[in-house]
Amino acid sequence: MKAKLLRILLCGASGRMGRAVRAELEGKGEFALAAGIDARPGPGIEPPDAFGYQLASADVVLDFSSPEAACAYAAACARAGKPFVTGVTGLSPAQLASLRAAARRVPVFVSPNMSPAVNLTFALAAAAARSLPGFDAHVSEAHHAAKRDAPSGTALRYAECVAAARGGAAPPITSIRAGDITGDHTVLFAGPYERVEITHRAHSRAVFAAGALKAAAWTAGRKPGFYDYMDLLGLKGHAGVKRKI
Repeated sequence: MKAKLLRILLCGASGRMGRAVRAELEGKGEFALAAGIDARPGPGIEPPDAFGYQLASADVVLDFSSPEAACAYAAACARAGKPFVTGVTGLSPAQLASLRAAARRVPVFVSPNMSPAVNLTFALAAAAARSLPGFDAHVSEAHHAAKRDAPSGTALRYAECVAAARGGAAPPITSIRAGDITGDHTVLFAGPYERVEITHRAHSRAVFAAGALKAAAWTAGRKPGFYDYMDLLGLKGHAGVKRKI
């Protein structure tokens, strides 16, 4: 018997990540695009006021819109009983609280970076921070010139992992915005006579798109709760990683 397609309602469908997810969907037989939603509608992309109508035919919402829109979409999903996955960054504490409120009724998955490998390096950074307490730590990141938030959500997550592992302050972060860099992140631990660097470089947004679809498929089968990629990878608590999100 042919497996049922997982119907994705994609928010932020006209943005960089939205376009990458749409391209990735074309080669994935287990997914179907229920509809695309964006504040900049176009061919095949509807405006935000169509969200409620399109939600009824979707199995899960995958969101790359904005922090404000993500909270509104998550609240609508909670009312409709639909799983919600978001990769937006720059969420304020109040906005995170709003997403957590939605997670009391439906599964809500939040990750500032949808690469499985990046999320593995969060655990590695926490392990290094705990094992090298006397080493100075520093996080650096580089993205394309059009990226609005700095530091990136991923860089902030690295800093949180280091701080949680050491029980102290977060390390400093250096940000670069230039050209068309997809995403580079390095966590440096420097001690006497040696240093350790944990680096991830994304070559294409396709890795984030594929990871987002993986997260959507995983979340669609969960009970109500607040999840991230540490849950998906089975790393929660494995390396002492704690989360603020």
